[in-house]
Amino acid sequence: MIISPAFSSTLPLALVASSLLPGLIIFALAEESVRLRTALNLLGALSKLLLVALMLWGVYHDAAFETRFELLPGLPLILRADALSLLFITLSAQLWFLTTIYAVGYLEESPHRSRFFGFFSLCVTATVGVAMAGNLLTFILFYEMLTLSTYPLVVHRGTPVARRAGEAYLLYTVLGGVLLLLGAVWLYTLTGTLEFRPQGIVSDLDVGDHKALIIIFVLLMGGLGVKAALLPLHGWLPKAMVAPAPVSALLHAVAVVKAGAFGIVRVVYDIFGIQFAATLGVMMPLAWLASATIIYGSVRALFQDDLKRRLAYSTVSQVSYIALGVALVGPIASVGGLVHLVHQGLMKITLFFCAGNLAETLGIHRISEMNGVARRMPWTMAAFTVASLGMIGVPPVAGFISKWYLGLGAMEVGADWVLLVLAGSSALNALYFLPILYRAWFLEPEGDWPQERHYPRAETSLALLIPPVITASLALAAGLLASVPFSPQEWAKLVVVREFLDP
Repeated sequence: MIISPAFSSTLPLALVASSLLPGLIIFALAEESVRLRTALNLLGALSKLLLVALMLWGVYHDAAFETRFELLPGLPLILRADALSLLFITLSAQLWFLTTIYAVGYLEESPHRSRFFGFFSLCVTATVGVAMAGNLLTFILFYEMLTLSTYPLVVHRGTPVARRAGEAYLLYTVLGGVLLLLGAVWLYTLTGTLEFRPQGIVSDLDVGDHKALIIIFVLLMGGLGVKAALLPLHGWLPKAMVAPAPVSALLHAVAVVKAGAFGIVRVVYDIFGIQFAATLGVMMPLAWLASATIIYGSVRALFQDDLKRRLAYSTVSQVSYIALGVALVGPIASVGGLVHLVHQGLMKITLFFCAGNLAETLGIHRISEMNGVARRMPWTMAAFTVASLGMIGVPPVAGFISKWYLGLGAMEVGADWVLLVLAGSSALNALYFLPILYRAWFLEPEGDWPQERHYPRAETSLALLIPPVITASLALAAGLLASVPFSPQEWAKLVVVREFLDP
């Protein structure tokens, strides 16, 4: 596919600007400018979807999209769209659009909406920058921008609890950024470059440098593992659940934890090279750590009565499937890990949307308050049910596809112990999701809801109801239509062919 150089270099910048420019304008708007603020948000989200569609078509046909700026001698700022970055960007663009609709309805009567939506747009801008980073320097710049733009969203309510959660978030993520920067500087002294390349940039180094490379790998994984919520770096995530539901959705499904998981994939594939990383002996410890995180998060979720905290510990568990799939060093397992980046996003954002609906409409925050809630909010709980079954791994929802490939990939490389991890995780998922569904669908309500609000046309505001119904439908469609061209599964296979199998 032939694309003019000017167009191919402009498109990555346009993709970043599609959320950056509306965000900067929104900061200057008065609180009363509801229609203009909403229009800017939706215009930015729609334009980003259009640009992503153009890039998807181009990259599928081997077109190149890249922009370079000389930032430092030998260290340019690079924005590049490849198959791996577009897997993440497509998810972010789709869910940003739906989260924007949801956030407009959720914050309808809240103060400081211009501040919220300004940082909301910067957060998405940083996420896109992380995805399109063509070298580790660019990645770190946008990675830290993501930290700084998300903090005001976490503390948006301004309560003492929110401020403490924000402090914990900053402590963890800034320390993670320091580890990431240390690893990058050390890596640059050895290689003279930080540019991402298929099969990595370190395989030609002398054997005497291998011990240093192992330490660098640990530093980079530590820096990325904070946002990816790997043990023992996950502590900030449950605390951050004091944030509004749209922020929780961003943290878990679109931006922060996905940026960490995506960074792990990028470092393994394009800094170390997955085969060379295996020869260093660092991949199996990463697989063990991911497996421990999977089980730990599921166990902790069992004992949470607060609905959002249960979902937060579920995220701690579920995101580690991505790292596990890559760490197993096999093409089939890699497909499972990569496709779960999308599948988990669709399912988890549905769950947080639904949790927000329950809180805003009925004042429900705890699972013990959910008796019979499906009779009052059937569409919300239907969406919650689909996403919950997907998290457990029940076919044909998208989560089953991820676990199927991870299981097959584990057997392909002789890591049969991973099947026990997947089975144990699914059993624990069932133990903490099915009682919620039973309570919601089959038990009688116990008196009035804590704080009920009525809406004339539906069980809740349509701006709150439509997004989870759509995302639940997408999670179901991603499982039912897994083999359709451009599906998450088929795109993950394309990534593996280009990053893992191509010489």
